[in-house]
Amino acid sequence: MASGVQVADEVCRIFYDMKVRKCSTPEEIKKRKKAVIFCLSADKKCIIVEEGKEILVGDVGVTITDPFKHFVGMLPEKDCRYALYDASFETKESRKEELMFFCGHQN
Repeated sequence: MASGVQVADEVCRIFYDMKVRKCSTPEEIKKRKKAVIFCLSADKKCIIVEEGKEILVGDVGVTITDPFKHFVGMLPEKDCRYALYDASFETKESRKEELMFFCGHQN
């Protein structure tokens, strides 16, 4: 059963850009998104990028020390949001990177 909610082209482009890592210059890497938050449009018919709710890779270690904590702090307390977060972590074997999708509503 479909919800009838559309996804804006910009949301799809951002997802693709975060998912596919191209060989980039250091300046291009700094502009890559670490996290992005999406919301429903005012008419509740389309998922759109929430204005000003992103973290760039170049911000990490410069203006943002803990990107995940900053990301969680950008989420509203009582409203639904969708988000992408490019997580980096280490296991015993190697360094890993995973693109994580969040969908949630806090009461």
